[in-house]
Amino acid sequence: MFFDDLIRAFGLDGSGRLLDLGCGTGQLTIPLAGHVAEAVGVDPEPDMLAEAARQALAGEVGNVTWVRGGSADLPGGLGRFRLVTMGRSFHWMERERVLEALAGMVEDDGGVVIANDGCLARPITAWQHAIEEVQHRFLGPLPETGAGTPARPHGAVLADSPFPHVAREVHEFERSWTAERIIGYLYSTSLPLRRLLGDRRPAFERAIADALLEADPTGRFLEPVRLEVLLARKRPLG
Repeated sequence: MFFDDLIRAFGLDGSGRLLDLGCGTGQLTIPLAGHVAEAVGVDPEPDMLAEAARQALAGEVGNVTWVRGGSADLPGGLGRFRLVTMGRSFHWMERERVLEALAGMVEDDGGVVIANDGCLARPITAWQHAIEEVQHRFLGPLPETGAGTPARPHGAVLADSPFPHVAREVHEFERSWTAERIIGYLYSTSLPLRRLLGDRRPAFERAIADALLEADPTGRFLEPVRLEVLLARKRPLG
């Protein structure tokens, strides 16, 4: 399991601090917070931070500070950390500059983790195709939200950074969703869905919920996930 391996690899024993950069709705922050003394989630979007705080409260996770900001703000007085995590957010950053900034923020025996999985809205299953059809009906062809594939793979960038000791892991599993969580996720992506929908949001949410239940009346939606993880350290183990 991804989280178990990460906790073991970096010795997360309830001490130390975690920084989740580009935390979104806290998908990495919240599960790891129980294994550090303090976690900090940073994201430029207030709606994402509000949802992350709501989920942390629902999960009775009380040791996370949510900070509005981005990678350009580093180091930003955030302090030092044992571990820095980044999900798909790393793709959009000035990667070399961010890693240089993090070098002064990460403890000598710490490191950074980059976890990349697929996008839920990219259709694989019938219910994901249903989401795509509803979004197309409401929004038409979706706008581009950023650059394409980086010229250099993340692993190569890390190898030339202050975190040159890189290990790669791949985890394959199924992730379970409900209609409510899917709608929350759609609002948490880099696509400014709330702004694009405007006052059509209630109709959009009803259409998504109806399409999902038509695709699978059980109300339980399984997403096949392939998660690629890069664990990078300042110095080698041992």
